[in-house]
Amino acid sequence: MKRVTGIGGVFFKCKDPKATTEWYQKHLGLDTNPYGATFEWYEKADSTTKAQTQWTPFAQDSKYFDKDFMINYRVENLEALVEELKKEGVTIVDKMETYDYGKFIHILDGEGNKIQLWEAID
Repeated sequence: MKRVTGIGGVFFKCKDPKATTEWYQKHLGLDTNPYGATFEWYEKADSTTKAQTQWTPFAQDSKYFDKDFMINYRVENLEALVEELKKEGVTIVDKMETYDYGKFIHILDGEGNKIQLWEAID
């Protein structure tokens, strides 16, 4: 079974997410949206399967993740992967959530860092 297929997003804490987003848009040219910025790329060598990586600043006091950064990993078949991870003793932090852009769940890595797994709906 494939597990991680790529980086789905980079999330970080900052004092003012709106101002930070505006700074990156103005100075580095990010094409921003309400969630930060989305970088599109091609997932397969045939250049027809688009994928994306999300960049999002969060408020410094956000409780969505504990450290200053959180990585979101793209995966295939999140439900099957979660079952395998449970068998392997991996800590599952919350329940799987589904949105129009995919399924998400948070787990803890070996050092207790919260990471997010994402099965995109492409």
